[in-house]
Amino acid sequence: MRSSGRWVPLVAVILLVGLLGTTALGAEPIKVGLHAPLTGFAAADGLSVRQSVELAVKQVNDAGGINGRPIQLVVYDDRADAKEAVAVAYKLIEQDKVVAVVGGSYSAPMRAVAPIYQQAGIPMVAGFAVHPDITRAGDFVFRCGMLGPIEGAAAGEVAGNVLKAKTACQMTMDNDFGRALAEGFRKRAGELGFKILWESLYPLGEQDFTPYITKLKQLNPDVVFTSGYYNEAAQFCKQAKDLGLKAQILGEEGFDSPKFIEIAGKASEGVIIVTNLNRDDTRPVAKAFIEDYRRLYKMEPDMVGASNFDALLVIADALRRAGSTDPRAIRDAIAATKDLQGATGVIRRFNKLGESTKPIQVQIVKDGRFRYFAEVGDPAIITPPEK
Repeated sequence: MRSSGRWVPLVAVILLVGLLGTTALGAEPIKVGLHAPLTGFAAADGLSVRQSVELAVKQVNDAGGINGRPIQLVVYDDRADAKEAVAVAYKLIEQDKVVAVVGGSYSAPMRAVAPIYQQAGIPMVAGFAVHPDITRAGDFVFRCGMLGPIEGAAAGEVAGNVLKAKTACQMTMDNDFGRALAEGFRKRAGELGFKILWESLYPLGEQDFTPYITKLKQLNPDVVFTSGYYNEAAQFCKQAKDLGLKAQILGEEGFDSPKFIEIAGKASEGVIIVTNLNRDDTRPVAKAFIEDYRRLYKMEPDMVGASNFDALLVIADALRRAGSTDPRAIRDAIAATKDLQGATGVIRRFNKLGESTKPIQVQIVKDGRFRYFAEVGDPAIITPPEK
């Protein structure tokens, strides 16, 4: 892959995870690609994605693979960077000849590569990237996580109807992710009639939230809805506690990481988030994912991992039903998915845009772990658009 006449640097790691089942099954493996941010600011999320998808591959291969053939996972590090992701996409398509791809990275890189996979006719299932434009790349692109404006609307529902807030402020990360969430929260606040007193953007990588928190203390809202990844989220919560902010902090899926609780420490207690994984889910698939993840990796699972675990299950289910490794047949089978049990919920179907519909989970940090707080299931909120 070239850019401006020079080779684009590619930081790549190939993990032949299919070897977990290849020898036992003794048949030609089926190559499936995975993007994940294994290094850089999002490395903790990348680790969770990689381990969760490896776990899904192991479960599939241990159960006999795809009609006797094992899945071989080919993983590259995109560093949550759009340029790196583009180089990864071409490598997976042209060199590795994968038949499908798990899009296990953030919104900016997934937006960049979705049109590439669409043009190549290789199905991609995004795990947790939230930007609406990802699936709008075309009919080979799907998402089993939450659409950003819908997640934001669910946060608005929690603020207005669960927490009974009359006033709120928004602290928005200034990127695709944050702006998509803010859009949904703002719209739902207007529908429910609670007042947004102040909205502020802050940059990715911000470490000093003192000026923002000082302003929030002056305004004294009932709820502060803030977007951010685990490091920014932890720093905001620590500084909010140190400076005596009384408002309820309401976060989103970016908070959903063991690193958030580790970094924020006691400041994480009582923080509420909207997310894609219920740790108290009693369904067998969810319980097995959570228990196996803890046993194998000696750490807590999170929504980024669970969402991409489900993306691999979507591809595996489609491969079985298609009875073929032809990408068009796989795409058609994904589009026909019905009532697939996943770690993050039951994927009833994908709509015409490739979006799934599931209840949105609301978790609270209690005694150092995320636990069930509520669920947003109103179809008017959680149903994605058809076009």
